Amino acid sequence: MTHPARALLETTTATLAPDPHANPLVPRIADGTAPRTTLAALALEQTWVIPADRRAFEFLAARGEATDPRAAAFFTALAEGEALAGERLTAFTRACGVDEPGEKSYEPLPGCQAYPAYVAWLALNASPADVVLALTANFSAWGGYCATIASALRERYGFTDEACAFFDFFAQPAPELDRLAVAAVQEALDTGRLDEERAHTYGRLLQTYEAMLWNALTRVP
Repeated sequence: MTHPARALLETTTATLAPDPHANPLVPRIADGTAPRTTLAALALEQTWVIPADRRAFEFLAARGEATDPRAAAFFTALAEGEALAGERLTAFTRACGVDEPGEKSYEPLPGCQAYPAYVAWLALNASPADVVLALTANFSAWGGYCATIASALRERYGFTDEACAFFDFFAQPAPELDRLAVAAVQEALDTGRLDEERAHTYGRLLQTYEAMLWNALTRVP
């Protein structure tokens, strides 16, 4: 018998799966036609996204401790994951030819920062349980993108394993995070605290803002 929470997560993920043509950049990275300046911009945008998302997840964890403890555990794990990813990001940034002064002086693109801004909005305004469902659906597409990028960086651009570790981290299966997501969604279903329609709206917006990130990067000269 299918677990109710797992079934809901799988259905929501399938429903919110992005259009295959919504990401114009990853195919260009995959075939090696994306310029290194674009790779550098991707790295630099992530130096803004990762710490912002980590703090948003920490805030969601704190909000959920009293009413949604399993959602709180999910967001705590997410925040820890963002910290680990951040540790791997510097190697990719340097492999793209960006030194520390260049990183500090970088001006981020609005289209790329819409996603973390919305995650911060969710941290302030949304029910933690609804955000679990929305984010889990969004992460499925992100993980696939990262797997493609990690492979292309090695095969097309000659990057080292160390330089690819940031994308490897997100591309690898995360069974413990999946377990925590199922537990959080089931807890919300059991307590009547899950608004599936609202979570779907959040997930749709997350996918749209992520598409904006990829599209903004394609316009980097």
